[in-house]
Amino acid sequence: MNELTPEEIPHMMYGTAWKEEETAPLTMMAITQGFRAIDTANQRKHYFEAGVGHALSHAYEEGIVTRDELFLQSKFTYVAGQDHRLPYDPDAPFAVQVAQSFDSSLQHLGTDFLDSYVLHGPSQRSGLSRADFEVWSAMEALFAEGKTRALGISNVTAEQLRELLASADVAPLFVQNRCFARAGWDLDVRKICGDNDIIYQGFSLLTANRSELQHPDIRAIALRHERHIPQIIFRFAIDVGMLPLTGTTDPEHMRQDLDILDFRLSD
Repeated sequence: MNELTPEEIPHMMYGTAWKEEETAPLTMMAITQGFRAIDTANQRKHYFEAGVGHALSHAYEEGIVTRDELFLQSKFTYVAGQDHRLPYDPDAPFAVQVAQSFDSSLQHLGTDFLDSYVLHGPSQRSGLSRADFEVWSAMEALFAEGKTRALGISNVTAEQLRELLASADVAPLFVQNRCFARAGWDLDVRKICGDNDIIYQGFSLLTANRSELQHPDIRAIALRHERHIPQIIFRFAIDVGMLPLTGTTDPEHMRQDLDILDFRLSD
């Protein structure tokens, strides 16, 4: 399995968190509306990964899309981020936990490889622990075996990202963080990403910034371009080098979110 090429990196990704029993129909809707990149996690507390797999199977059967046309991303989540529905033996070594979780993800999604596999967040808030390095090493082994085409890390601070880059044999291709306007849209982390050829995946671009999105200047920009405010935010994200995620449940919003490549914002 080859590594990802720049042409294979999507410009927008559909996020499947917090959708529970609506996961399958909403994922199917997203694919039908044109999404070709799907983000999930083997964390039943917040994701229904098997539901994503049901949608994928249906989409293949209906001839809407093939596996090779899709970008599939999942995550390994520590026990602290899980509920009782664990995808691995919590008493096993971390390398075994990663392998078990990864194999479970492949089964859920009906595939024999992932395009991206992400550490769903370090084990502690400050710095990286020995557990984090063991998990990353296990993820590097999956990459070396061709089971995932790229690695990533989520919910990471600038300090932690620098520490990972200083020691990793395989650097992350992706960083996925919640993105707050009040923090310069995660400026410190995005700067590290830009300096190290890492693609920044921004999530909660709308829900984390509700007050900022109502600012008169944002409304004026939307009116000037004859676009909806979410389209302005997603276009901005792309223009500054992000890969934005959207988790909308509305088919019209799905179409609007994808329809942002035919205009640009001024500096």
